[in-house]
Amino acid sequence: MTTIAVFEPALCCNTGVCGDDVDQNLVTFTADMAWLAEQGAAITRHNLADDPLAFAQNEAVKRFLELAGSAGLPLVLVDGVTVATGRYPSRPELAKWAGLDAPAAVAPSGVTMLGIADAGDACCTPSDSTCC
Repeated sequence: MTTIAVFEPALCCNTGVCGDDVDQNLVTFTADMAWLAEQGAAITRHNLADDPLAFAQNEAVKRFLELAGSAGLPLVLVDGVTVATGRYPSRPELAKWAGLDAPAAVAPSGVTMLGIADAGDACCTPSDSTCC
């Protein structure tokens, strides 16, 4: 089974989803990681402040920190190979790396999708203001 390991900069708590000014990227990644774990994927998350030993014990992570420093985090490894740096991966990326089918786009709870056509499917002409 594929193993995904995410090494993050020092955060205020184990997920970074705390305090008054929460980074939306951390909220999204936390939800994506929970979804991946629910699918049975092997994924771990290491926060530099809470789990420095994980950084020290991984040669690839130690070399990365020597070159890029903590400003280059997060670092994502799949089976020990670097696949992403400096950003959190998307849910489709996580699914791909875990060998899962890409998730279908789902509207958040309480949101109604309107099904509005994109600009490539426009039905109106500039002189016709009665449609769309």
